[in-house]
Amino acid sequence: MIKYLKPTLEDIPKMQKLIEPEVKEGIILPRSDDEVATNIRSYFTAKDDDKLIGFTALHIHSQNLAEIRSLIVDRAYRGKGIGKELIKQAILEAKILKVKKIFTLTYEKGFFEKMGFSEIAKELLPEHKIWADCIKCKHFPICNEIALIKEL
Repeated sequence: MIKYLKPTLEDIPKMQKLIEPEVKEGIILPRSDDEVATNIRSYFTAKDDDKLIGFTALHIHSQNLAEIRSLIVDRAYRGKGIGKELIKQAILEAKILKVKKIFTLTYEKGFFEKMGFSEIAKELLPEHKIWADCIKCKHFPICNEIALIKEL
């Protein structure tokens, strides 16, 4: 049975292992263990019994804006609604926190559009997002990720 839980610090090695192939491909940005630990409260995990099978994070940028990032689902579990449920968990927390808008940078435009996100120009994203995170990407400055946003 799949459970959706907040992670513990002991989950970090499993989280890093799960995203390793996506990081190598440049699909997900690398984050150090310390960075994940510092932001552990922003993550949501999916577990099948004790096996970590997916996670995402809700990163708050300002009083009005948050970001869905680092969405990953184990390849063997894709297509089963796990990613969708992880996003729902993040959106629910954003609503509780009274965030007005959530954005994401993704290669999976259709997935996020089905969840009510709409494409926007990347130039509309907060400047600190580009310099703080995107500069770590192996594709920077030639980025073909798509920016999408959802109003809550």
